[in-house]
Amino acid sequence: MRNYFFIIGFLCSSFILAQEYTIKGVVKEKQSKEALEAATVYAESVKDSTLISYTISEKDGSFELELVSSLDRVNLFISYAGYGTTKKLLALKKTPLDLGEVLMEQQMEELEGVSVVAERRPITIKKDTLEYNADSFKARPDANVEELLKKLPGVEVDSDGKIMVNGRQVDKILVDGREFFGSDPKIATKNLPKEIVDKIQFTTTKTETEEFTGKESESENKTLNITIKKGKNRGYFGRLAAGYGTDDKYQLNGMVNLFQEAERVSIIGGANNVNNTGFSMDGIYDMYGGPMNRVSVGGGSGITNSGNIGTNYSNRFKDKTNVRANYMYSGSSTFNESKTSRENILPDRYYFTESLSKSDSDADTHNADARFAFELDSTLRITMAPRFNITESIAANTSAQKSSDEDGNLINESATENVSENDRKSFTNNINIIKRLDRKGGYVSMGFNNANNINNGLMKLNTFRELYGDNPSQEEVRQLTTRSNRSDGYGINVNYRKPIVEKLFLDTRYTYNSNVQKNTIIVNDYDELTEEYTQFNEELSSDFIFENLRQHASVGVNYAGKKLSVGIDGNWQNTQMSNDDKLQDVQFDKEFNNFFFSGRFRYQLENNKQVHLNYRSNVRVPNVNQLQPIENRINPTNIRVGNPNLNATVSHNLSMYYNNYDWKKKMGISVNTNLRLANDKIARITITDENLVRTTTYTNLDGDYSIGLGGSFNKQVKKDSVYELKFNLNLNASYNNNVNFSNGVQFTSKSFNLTPRIGLNYNYKELIDVAPNYALTYSNASYTLENRDKVRFARHSAGVRTTTFWPKNVIWGNDISYSYNGNVSDDFDKSSVFWNMSIGMRVLKDKGLVKLFAYDLLDQNINTSRTAFGDVIQDNQSTVLKQYFLLSFSYKLDQFGGKRSKSGRRNYN
Repeated sequence: MRNYFFIIGFLCSSFILAQEYTIKGVVKEKQSKEALEAATVYAESVKDSTLISYTISEKDGSFELELVSSLDRVNLFISYAGYGTTKKLLALKKTPLDLGEVLMEQQMEELEGVSVVAERRPITIKKDTLEYNADSFKARPDANVEELLKKLPGVEVDSDGKIMVNGRQVDKILVDGREFFGSDPKIATKNLPKEIVDKIQFTTTKTETEEFTGKESESENKTLNITIKKGKNRGYFGRLAAGYGTDDKYQLNGMVNLFQEAERVSIIGGANNVNNTGFSMDGIYDMYGGPMNRVSVGGGSGITNSGNIGTNYSNRFKDKTNVRANYMYSGSSTFNESKTSRENILPDRYYFTESLSKSDSDADTHNADARFAFELDSTLRITMAPRFNITESIAANTSAQKSSDEDGNLINESATENVSENDRKSFTNNINIIKRLDRKGGYVSMGFNNANNINNGLMKLNTFRELYGDNPSQEEVRQLTTRSNRSDGYGINVNYRKPIVEKLFLDTRYTYNSNVQKNTIIVNDYDELTEEYTQFNEELSSDFIFENLRQHASVGVNYAGKKLSVGIDGNWQNTQMSNDDKLQDVQFDKEFNNFFFSGRFRYQLENNKQVHLNYRSNVRVPNVNQLQPIENRINPTNIRVGNPNLNATVSHNLSMYYNNYDWKKKMGISVNTNLRLANDKIARITITDENLVRTTTYTNLDGDYSIGLGGSFNKQVKKDSVYELKFNLNLNASYNNNVNFSNGVQFTSKSFNLTPRIGLNYNYKELIDVAPNYALTYSNASYTLENRDKVRFARHSAGVRTTTFWPKNVIWGNDISYSYNGNVSDDFDKSSVFWNMSIGMRVLKDKGLVKLFAYDLLDQNINTSRTAFGDVIQDNQSTVLKQYFLLSFSYKLDQFGGKRSKSGRRNYN
């Protein structure tokens, strides 16, 4: 406990002796006296050039730089793209802090009281790009990119590594403009060291065509681009690690990166039996039992042994040809046991189902992909992106289930055993040709794509079902099913943009996709006499060809101004489907024609303030299993059959997004709302007989809609280089109106969900990092079924994550989380305290790290959840990783520009 009092002492004492100052001024162009919006104004300490505070000038050029500091003097810098950066030494307690007009000029010459220096601004705003200078944000010497991101204002990184910037999710991560192990973008943020990073850039995510032609993006997400420092793009870096612990727990990880200017080669590999299926070399948490091993609520089930090895090659040639290739092998073995308690609510009665299941599976996967980009001239680009996948898997599953009525009388029991083997191969490729037609934004593009899949497998199935009551019976089924599935899809798309007048465009698009699926299912029953699976079951077998032809055409008018962007599109989609089953003698043809609109409105109020409004419609046609009128009896108590008369579902989605970041106050807010309405929703109709055997088919329903509201608030406080405090508040709420069936009777469920989350991160001199958090999940649901009461759920979770880098060379980390789910039944665990702890020591001139890690220190890890959907309330608990201790050693490799990197040795005194 002493260490925690020590931390609390630092939290309090660091606020003492600091004073608040406000530096004012107006940034203007010297010749025209025109105000300069989005100029960067920042203050650094005189002693070591540490960033203290910064802001951005307003539309009228005015700025107010607020800083909290105990220093007497600071260096003030003012910079603007294309102009010389100005510097002024300010004595905070003596110098007037209202600078009046600060005149900027493009020539590098001496100004009165002001000298011109090289640019080192912490933040730059360029149209739709937000750029941070990595060296302006202090982090510990061995920090990775993810830790650097947590220092940036307006940027949030959650426990799973998901990145949000000003309320928008980052969905693509690039390194010097190119993907880095594209299959897992978090490999870059968790493994690249902060010391090689020059800039962190956030832009609106763009497609290949949008990026090459300069067309405005239609995405609402962000792309993170990490640029590497000059001199750091020649050399190698990486880390090797190994650990072994109690209960034979182990983990091996290794990653080596070789950079030679534009050419990059990376090799990565690992093996473990602690449920770590990704790659992370963070020295204190992520490598062994980090966030992915937190208390699980409805996910993360089972124990997995896995091994991975992969390589990545990337190069940008002088003729502007770009090449990237990845290969990854992964093998895994997973075991899981699960217990489920289910309350089924029918219009006229209740019944309860208890089940136990066990699964054991093995899988081997090979993934390879590449991307080739050829710029034949400045107006013509051709790209190809092939991808291969081979997966072989085997799984054994057993389950036992019993059902009883509301008085506890046993109605039926069933048991199932099955062993399945699957062999899947797939090949996809995308070829895209883009031609810019003029300098006004006109272009034409053409794309070709294919998706070819082969999936073969077999399954041995043993089931036993016993019915009680007035007509008791027993049924045993033993079957061997072989499945052969081949799917071949081909498509073409053409896009054309023609400028009408300046910034106003006519956009047309046409896509054609054809998919043919050949599926053969042969079911043979077990012959007691021959003791072989030789009795052909024609009723359950099928041999069908399913064809799906889709055409989509759209015409739209779009305006793309500097601040205003608006557009509307009219769409037509035609889908033709046909099915011919030779064994079952079932044929049907379906055709869907749908017309719908989409529109968008975006307005940039200021560089840090914008509003988006989008309306989108989409069409989802039913799949072959929902259409095919053939019974699926794999589960003898849950029989499924399709409906060939289904209509396509048309969804209407209206969303609004607003964000504003105040650079003066280091405070940001974002708000988003969405409304979804579905016509002809595909719904299940389940009929339960007196023996509780369910038969499910499908129909179309209207009346489904949902409303969502989300928002976030973040605030950053910084005092010199002494402490830094970040506060995050997130709030999400939703209302859902769902129409479903219960035993053939239509009903409506109305649910309200609220999830507030508060997070705090405090850092003192890079010696102590404390991050507490709390989240509440509340749900209230009501139903039009007469015997269905309101259901209320409340789940609480709280935690704190601490890291101390004191005394020298010692790293002590704690990750404690508390979860309480009072809604689950008394047969399941409701709460737990989950505590991971590690203590490490740097050795070998900070290149090595010896660490002792304790997973689930209190031995309370659980995996329980309660879900409510339709006419069901279900509790579930399954296998999770339990307590273990692991001793590990990791070694860092790095050498850039022909010289070994000097590790920054921290002064903790």
